[in-house]
Amino acid sequence: MFRWIAILILVGANIILWAVPVPRGLTVSFLNIGQGDSILIQGPTGVEVLVDGGPDTSVLRELGQTLPFWDRTIDAVVATHPDADHIGGLSAVLQRYKVGDYISTGVTNDTRAWVNLQSAVEASGAPRVVARRGMRLILGGGAYADVLYPDTDIFDPNNTNAGSIVLHVVYGKTSFMLTGDLPDKQELHLVAAYPNDLDSNVLKAGHHGSAHSSTPEFVAAVSPNFVVYSRGCNNRYGHPAPRVVALFESLQIPAFDTCQQGTITFSSDAHHLQVVTRE
Repeated sequence: MFRWIAILILVGANIILWAVPVPRGLTVSFLNIGQGDSILIQGPTGVEVLVDGGPDTSVLRELGQTLPFWDRTIDAVVATHPDADHIGGLSAVLQRYKVGDYISTGVTNDTRAWVNLQSAVEASGAPRVVARRGMRLILGGGAYADVLYPDTDIFDPNNTNAGSIVLHVVYGKTSFMLTGDLPDKQELHLVAAYPNDLDSNVLKAGHHGSAHSSTPEFVAAVSPNFVVYSRGCNNRYGHPAPRVVALFESLQIPAFDTCQQGTITFSSDAHHLQVVTRE
């Protein structure tokens, strides 16, 4: 395997990642980091994007088991929103890996996790990119990730979830919908904004399967073949909520769960998906 060189360039409304071509398909790994989110996207030519970093340094363990031992670079880190269960481990990632770009909504917070992350970004020298609708991350080999949301700079300071970055990862006929902790109101906004463009093979259940996400309208628009719960066992929030579990069961959509199955990796050849789990 050849190591790659990646540069992220903001051109108008596009983010472009260039890489030395090493065709191998797309993989999306939902990392087993406890109660939180951390998703590693590996493009067909070796481009690597980490979406969120979970609550703590567990992400380093999972990255060490997923990436080659010599790989100490990540093209881009995406912080979907500033809650600790999504960004708590990113400071350690920025200290251990050379990160090409740090992508966020620009929403601030006053938590220790957020303050530590800002210090780590500054120390790393990674350029900061503010994600907005219309941007595209090129993952190489024809794969890409479109930013569907946010589409505005106005956020509720008391509801950081409402500003979550939504990514639609596409490779050929296969696709993934990653919504962070996006609540029901914003899900319905996406349905209205993209009436025919949300269809995806894999849906990460919003907000770890919270009762305040995964609305029937949104799930119908996405029409997933699989759903993934990213959560910790016996979490104090009761995720996934019985309503959400019942919804996916009623639609006969198979569910994967990082609590029960560990890290869940989907591989795509642009036509078909394969999935493996690792406890």
